[in-house]
Amino acid sequence: RLLGLLFCTEHPFGHLIDTLQSEQYEERRYFNPQKLSDVRYEKLPFCMRVLLESTIRKCDGFYIKTDDVSSILDWQKQQNQAEVAFSPARVLLQDFTGIPAMVDLAAMRDALAKQGVDPNLVNPRCPTDLIVDHSLQIDYSKCAIQGPPSPMDESHGATVRSPACQPSPRGSSSSSGSHCAGQRPGHRGGCSKASCSDAPSGRSAAVQIENTPLLCPFHLQPVSEPETMIRNQEMELIRNKERLQFFKWCSKAFKNINVVPPDINTVHQLNLEYLCQVVQEGEGFIYPDSVVGTDSHTTMINGLGILGWGVGGIESEAVMLGQPVSLTLPQVIGCKLVGTINPLATSIDIVLGITKHLRQAGIGGKFVEFFGPGVQQLSASDRTTIANMCPEYNATVSFFPVDDITLQHFKHTICSEEKLVVLEDYLKSIKLFRSYGDQSEEPQYSEVIEMNLSSIVPHVSGPKRPQDRVAVTCMKEDFINCLNEKVGFKGFHISKEKQATRVPFLHEGAEYNLAHGSVVIAAVISCTNNCNPSVMLAAGLLAKKAVEAGLMVKPYIRTSLVPGSGTVTHYLNTSGVLPYLRKLGFEVVGYGCATCVGNTAPLPESVVDAIKQGDLVACGVLSGNRHLEGRLCDCVRANYLASPPLVVAYAIAGTVSINLETEPLGVNSEGKDVYLRDIWPSKEEVNHTEENIVIASMFKELRSRMEKGSTFWNSLESAESALFPWDPKSTYIRCPSFFSKLSKEVCTPQSIEGAYPLLFLGDKVTTDHISPAGSIARVSAAAKYLQSKRLTPREFNSYGARRGNDAVMTRGTFASIKLQNRLIGKTGPKTLHIPSGQTLDVFEAAERYQRDGVPLIILAGKEYGSGSSRDWAAKGPYLLGVRAVIAESFEKIHRNHLVGMGIAPLQFLPGQNADSLELCGKERFTINIPQELIPRQQLIVQVVRLTMDNTLIHFSISFERCSQGAHSNSATSVV
Repeated sequence: RLLGLLFCTEHPFGHLIDTLQSEQYEERRYFNPQKLSDVRYEKLPFCMRVLLESTIRKCDGFYIKTDDVSSILDWQKQQNQAEVAFSPARVLLQDFTGIPAMVDLAAMRDALAKQGVDPNLVNPRCPTDLIVDHSLQIDYSKCAIQGPPSPMDESHGATVRSPACQPSPRGSSSSSGSHCAGQRPGHRGGCSKASCSDAPSGRSAAVQIENTPLLCPFHLQPVSEPETMIRNQEMELIRNKERLQFFKWCSKAFKNINVVPPDINTVHQLNLEYLCQVVQEGEGFIYPDSVVGTDSHTTMINGLGILGWGVGGIESEAVMLGQPVSLTLPQVIGCKLVGTINPLATSIDIVLGITKHLRQAGIGGKFVEFFGPGVQQLSASDRTTIANMCPEYNATVSFFPVDDITLQHFKHTICSEEKLVVLEDYLKSIKLFRSYGDQSEEPQYSEVIEMNLSSIVPHVSGPKRPQDRVAVTCMKEDFINCLNEKVGFKGFHISKEKQATRVPFLHEGAEYNLAHGSVVIAAVISCTNNCNPSVMLAAGLLAKKAVEAGLMVKPYIRTSLVPGSGTVTHYLNTSGVLPYLRKLGFEVVGYGCATCVGNTAPLPESVVDAIKQGDLVACGVLSGNRHLEGRLCDCVRANYLASPPLVVAYAIAGTVSINLETEPLGVNSEGKDVYLRDIWPSKEEVNHTEENIVIASMFKELRSRMEKGSTFWNSLESAESALFPWDPKSTYIRCPSFFSKLSKEVCTPQSIEGAYPLLFLGDKVTTDHISPAGSIARVSAAAKYLQSKRLTPREFNSYGARRGNDAVMTRGTFASIKLQNRLIGKTGPKTLHIPSGQTLDVFEAAERYQRDGVPLIILAGKEYGSGSSRDWAAKGPYLLGVRAVIAESFEKIHRNHLVGMGIAPLQFLPGQNADSLELCGKERFTINIPQELIPRQQLIVQVVRLTMDNTLIHFSISFERCSQGAHSNSATSVV
């Protein structure tokens, strides 16, 4: 109490502290911005009110100043000008981006210990959750052809833990459709216990998979878990044991961090279902929940009225250690939703419609806040689905203020009755609760965009970019146009005479044909923009109707079902639709990022051969949010995002070159055409199923699994020490070299003299190009390193899983097969070593430059570093010796990463680029960097043209400021 009184006296806004009182709960203290008696507060957008409360509460006069509060109150005049600091309530890490952050913290402890400082001082100050969810690979897939569903066996039978099918190791092409010995004839799915005894190569007897059957929360009967899921989870635990041991050490060694073990949930779903609180309690106060996460899709939490967005690993480490996020006050676009939703449109259609609408409006880097009568038609799941797609229309957040629908959602999920009352009273007391019936509550926005929901019709997105939407009714025509168009974002340039090519092939003794547009990958995923139960249930109900109508999926199509949560499996199973999905090949293969990040199991050799023989544009269809060219599989050139029911529909059709409105999906056993309209579930049917299945008991089941953990995790051994015991033989966890030259003195910026371009790149170079997250190619520099450690290709795992090893990640930098480097004029992870004229792997060239003491730069075009936030996309170039990137423009998060790593993000002046300056990429560059460097300062570049008798030219560039990552002055000191 005494400390509280001192706090109130010394805090610059202590006079704003108020008390929430009621007979239903104990009193709570909070900072009440309304006590400022400033009329501007009620005109602020709701997301700005959250920002203001945090700034008031965390104002310390050092990181956060009273001027920051004044700037937010004066938001209408200060937007795009004033820079303020924001301290989120918590940090969210997923394991692919979380492991390098934790490795860095472990390395910091080592560095401090060497300086004679207590290593236990290194701990997150901001509460941090690390979710182990991104390591799943699909080693096992479907077995045989479907038979009629057996509810007794599938829905309520005992869980079988024995192997269901032959292993399909990565790099092998024999996995698709492998039959198990003794399998029931005509059955596509789980085998009897005695049907198969093969174990995966390298299987460890020490790995224990929990043998307790999952129980249906309604009937208390065992729920069937597909055998492929059990086996994929087992392989995940075997393959990633070193990483998991490191995470276990982190959970014990560091304070203020919560590690969620594998096989529980994906980061997005866990954030929505378990971690979010809307109102947090701590340090004697209640306050609005807020979060920054190391994933661009952290934004989906804004659908529940929780302010949050994605940052990179470097910014997240700063926040974990107590530094606020610095951002320029953004414009806030009010998106007014009107009209009535088309009954055939799913949440995915609404998402893609809003994505296109907002992308066309040019809202890059701005906040979006939704309002209007249309908002009340959206469920909480719909809102999180829309908010999730922020990165695709380039907004920072898409905010839905808390209203009655949000409260109803929390009543069925995480909140006790008392918490709900506190939550509602508190939010209303500081005017953070939205009532759409009161027009006087309308905030003032920078701009208002109106959208009519009744105009949205079912769409898919592709074939290469999420913003390229195609109406389902126009899909066939659009695909033909893509074949005709020149190679580009939409085109494949297939000649007219070759468009009718059909290639016969044999698969499991039967003959099939592939053509342009044939579907070879179909993945139903529910981790991000398909977390809405309605679309997953729609897919299951459609599968049920399809099986009952006698339709089937061709067995060569690589089908999979990867729920984002065990909750999804529960409601699909309890609603009775999971067996029908399995009969069509959509069997649960595990929980984690798989198809979206290129972890699809290899296609059958016969399929790959047929694609290559006919030079076919084969297709993948998935209900995820990422489908960049070549990401799913290097031989699948066209990839479409679609809602889960449409993924199932296109898998049944076997082609995307179909008009689903006028052409049948297939023919039943009686020879009758079956159309999509015949099996499409009505909205009423879906809603009825959702209301009766997705209820509070499922969320209670999730909480129970969270608290219980798994047998493997609980029994996993890890060190009991303040310093991590680095294993020099480990190929997963290595102490990085970032802190090897740590000193107490901050170095001043140094000029760059005589640098060569390591790469000469074009527009839209993504973080996937810079630091791939998928599988490690056998001929790559990273593969050579792993082979030198006596690992086989099957043991390579993925770049994402090896982000804790700087040796792998440095060699994997610019290792994308789709990298377009103008220095060599062809696609691939190669570059020109300019002094010798040799074409080398990017890593080998950089290594040679570093041996010779030559600094490096990168030349690029527009939007360098776009895509998912990925800290290794900056760490990797730094370790390669890159000192600067000269580009036409940068993606904001990646630009901040470059600054954080000491790589200068330098931008051509307006109207200039490498071509206008007649740069060929073989010049030497000297960049004079002053010791007192300020954002947007113009610098002079001296260029020696080596191919023209050492001609000397000069041009100016701009040092780009950073935002939403670190204060510009501190970022400059790093550079």
